[in-house]
Amino acid sequence: MGNTILVADVTAMGEYRSAEEYLARVDPVMGRLIRDIGPCTLIPQPRRSLFESLVRAIAHQQLHAQAAESILRRLIAQCPGQRFPRPEQILALSEDVIRAAGFSRSKIAALRDLAEKTVSGTVPAKRELSYLDDEAIIERLTTVRGIGRWTVEMLLIFQLGRPDILPVTDFGVRNGFRLVYRRRILPTPDCVRRYGERWKPHRTVAAWYLWRAVDQAKQSGLPWRPGTRRDDGVGKANVVGYGRTSVDG
Repeated sequence: MGNTILVADVTAMGEYRSAEEYLARVDPVMGRLIRDIGPCTLIPQPRRSLFESLVRAIAHQQLHAQAAESILRRLIAQCPGQRFPRPEQILALSEDVIRAAGFSRSKIAALRDLAEKTVSGTVPAKRELSYLDDEAIIERLTTVRGIGRWTVEMLLIFQLGRPDILPVTDFGVRNGFRLVYRRRILPTPDCVRRYGERWKPHRTVAAWYLWRAVDQAKQSGLPWRPGTRRDDGVGKANVVGYGRTSVDG
């Protein structure tokens, strides 16, 4: 398993270098950002099932990470013998038991809907994912109560490693665009979407660099500007999890 993951990481790094070269060629401003930040180090985490990832996403909605993880631990404790509950186990738990773990009534409804749609096949199994394009996955997963497009886009980037995802409603992406392209006000999602057409088919890497520009600006206390590379490792960390800026509502 370890060697397989290492090979996958090396393959991803090679793909990122090609993406960086392409982005720099079609967009000189993005090219300067790439030069300042350094190589893309995004490493998707594909081990979890979609069901587990979406349960975790539901738990984390509108909560701090520590509180959400405490709730998840209590839920997992209700299903001994499993690393993580299966959909059938969630459906077998009473509402009172799930409520005692810390889930609100609306989140319980979302969990049950997710479990039912996983059992029915609406939520695709891992083996089916390779046959589905990005929009097909978004269309199917957003039928689940409480799961919006932003959540699925984060899953596509950070778990499935899809290369051409631009989450235009994400505040970090929009703010990064504002900083990098020197906009006075926060751009609309449609503005980012239209500009990002030139980044296809490497919009995931472009989004990663926009996130890094925000991180670098926060670290320095100043807006990012081309040619302001720092050597303190800012912008090199991998973003894990889906907790940046949920706009699913």
